[in-house]
Amino acid sequence: MEVLREKVEEEEEAEREEAAERAEREKAAWQVEVRLEETTLSPETLRELERKVSEIETPVLTGPPVITKDTIDISSLPLSYKTNTAKEEHLLQVADDFSRQYSHLCPDRVPLFLHPLNECEVPKFVSTTIRPTLMPYPDLYNWDGCAQFVADFLTVVPLPDPLKPLVKKQERVLPKKYAVKPPRDLSSRFEQEQELKRQQQIRDQEERRLREEEERLLEAEKPKPDPLHGLRVHCWVLVLSGKREVPETFFIDPFTARSYSTKDDNFLGIESLWNHKNYWINMQDCWNCCKDLIFDLGDPVRWEFMLLGTDKPNLSLIDDDDYELNDDDDLDNLGKEDEDKSFDMPHSWVEQIDISPEAFETRCPNGKKVIQYKRAKVEKWAPYLNSNGLVCRLTTYEDFECTKTLEVKEWFQNREDRLELKHVNKITGLNIDYFKPGHQQALRVHSYKSMQPEMDRVMEFYESIRVDGLIKREETPMTMTEYYQGRPDFLSYRHINFGPRVKKLALSSSDSKPVVKITERFLRNPAKPADEDIAERVFLVAEERIQLRYHCRDDHITASKREFLRRTEVDSKGNKIIMTPDMCLSFEVEPMEHTKRLLYQYQTMMQMKNEEKQSRHLAWESELEVLEILKLREEEEEAHTLTISIYDTRRNEKSKEYRETMERVMHEEHLRQVETQLDYLAPFLAQLPPGEKLTRWQAVRLKDECLSDFKQRLIDKANLIQARFEKETQELQKKQQWYQENQVTLTSEDEDQYLSYCSQAMFRIRILEQRLNRHKELAPLKYLALEEKLYKDPRLVELLKVFT
Repeated sequence: MEVLREKVEEEEEAEREEAAERAEREKAAWQVEVRLEETTLSPETLRELERKVSEIETPVLTGPPVITKDTIDISSLPLSYKTNTAKEEHLLQVADDFSRQYSHLCPDRVPLFLHPLNECEVPKFVSTTIRPTLMPYPDLYNWDGCAQFVADFLTVVPLPDPLKPLVKKQERVLPKKYAVKPPRDLSSRFEQEQELKRQQQIRDQEERRLREEEERLLEAEKPKPDPLHGLRVHCWVLVLSGKREVPETFFIDPFTARSYSTKDDNFLGIESLWNHKNYWINMQDCWNCCKDLIFDLGDPVRWEFMLLGTDKPNLSLIDDDDYELNDDDDLDNLGKEDEDKSFDMPHSWVEQIDISPEAFETRCPNGKKVIQYKRAKVEKWAPYLNSNGLVCRLTTYEDFECTKTLEVKEWFQNREDRLELKHVNKITGLNIDYFKPGHQQALRVHSYKSMQPEMDRVMEFYESIRVDGLIKREETPMTMTEYYQGRPDFLSYRHINFGPRVKKLALSSSDSKPVVKITERFLRNPAKPADEDIAERVFLVAEERIQLRYHCRDDHITASKREFLRRTEVDSKGNKIIMTPDMCLSFEVEPMEHTKRLLYQYQTMMQMKNEEKQSRHLAWESELEVLEILKLREEEEEAHTLTISIYDTRRNEKSKEYRETMERVMHEEHLRQVETQLDYLAPFLAQLPPGEKLTRWQAVRLKDECLSDFKQRLIDKANLIQARFEKETQELQKKQQWYQENQVTLTSEDEDQYLSYCSQAMFRIRILEQRLNRHKELAPLKYLALEEKLYKDPRLVELLKVFT
């Protein structure tokens, strides 16, 4: 409290100075009044002053201010929300006294936040609103990934100057005496200089304009001056270091659940701290925000506490060697003094927080949240709130007024078509759809501008799911390019050129465009020689040519090539042409004998013809697959069906109905079994005619028969146990007699078997004896219990009342 005393002295001195200044102001005001009394105003001046005063309009409130409150049903709240206990009332009085002293000693500081009103308009101390119970909070979904901005930088590559040649042509050097003199330059040097100055001025003006535009944008992006800067009061969580392996103290914002360092510039200062045990006031200067604060709550100079008995020990201001208590009375008095001044914090009056799964999934009020940024807007929704599975949308704008949209990114969840992200560029019109693994066509990315066929588009696939190893397909109106990976035939690339569609009388959707050229590339097959391993083959369908290029050997710089020319099948005389040497043009790095033979060339050409037919068929299948994917995507976008987990019984109606049906069937089966097991009169009632009402004589007979049958079963059970007991005893006696007769001739193994048999026989005899004794004790009790049940049975109770 020494700090408080110093503040009191400073306040008294400030009051004396303020009183002196007030006296001087009153004296000056009195002199002004005297001068005003001596001054006389003219009637015109008075009328002008009256007119100006009448023009001033004073706002009048037509009604009480409208204050919106959350609709809370306080009738269902417990009594601790509506009333205060005697201990809580005492704590409120202590808080009021503490607040008055604080306001008197520190009038320039913000009033303390000690006992706000709760939902029932009842004042509650802030420390009692904290429930220290440790609860296993569920893991929160990661919504921040949807709100992160990814800046797309556009790299501007300077185009080559058309006036400057890209490749210098090598000129022929002639002897000097034979060199042709260049023509004289008749252009004006002054005009050239003026042209250069004019271009330089244009460039300077453009640079100045760009610089001013950049400065204007930077000035517009600067935040406006905040008139309430430093005046807002916010509550957040402070986690102190030391316990639970917390290395350093940090803050947690309760609105975003994000952690911040104590040196963050967003936190300007701290007025007070509290937990479920005590309340502390910050006595440190926050001129440098919270960067220089020392969070040692045991230091009363830096943190003034409200209640004694804090859980954090105070700092020792006096050394132990200089201060010793030798008097027992002083120790007793000290203990009593501490005991009198200490105050235990009442228990928390709030209930345990119970968040239902439905409320937890909403994540924000009404399941929707909008966050506005500079030239961007983020919208978030709870899962399953939108019928199309939309959970987040990020919209970026060109201007600060957010009127010109640049691009839109939408994130989806629980889509049956596995759609995860849709990226739409409003400037170029490009749409990019991203899919999770599991799509019907193994689609991973789909880039397009229009869903109409034969338009520019790019499709990427999950190659591990597809059988053909296709990883990417690029399509234009006249071409199609496919990329493969991990194929057994080492195919890695296929490019197809189409020609204009031939007009027919009867058009159908299955008509494919004519193939003009097919280019296929292959990876190196280590099982084949490089001269026989095809690296690229080109099928020129329109020109009826086939071009082959083989892989290059490691010790060569060129590769072998071969071209086949398909001519007419018959010559001028009508003879059939099979193969001629001029139909194959070859370039071989290392010629071999078998490759020069006409038979080898013919076989290779026929093989390439078959491969060409197969490639044209695959090109046709690729066209059909593109049409099928586009049709499927249109159906998926129209239906946008969502998947529901089998464990989500609230939304999965089929699973819920099946589970309820199974539970009902199992319950009925259990009740039937229990009823069958407990219906001791069922065998005797079956002997009577069905539907006939029991008479008193029949009820007595049923009771007697049931008791006699039960008595007989008890006797039979006892006789059975007795018979087994006697049998085991006789067999043991026979075995013992056999042992006495053959003891001399028995081996050690026979003796071990005999001892083992005797041990097991004695164990069975002992168990049977215990069961028999227990049965004799419980049989009369069971008989009496059954008789009592029969007298209380609802089917016999009315008929057996006379005999009770």
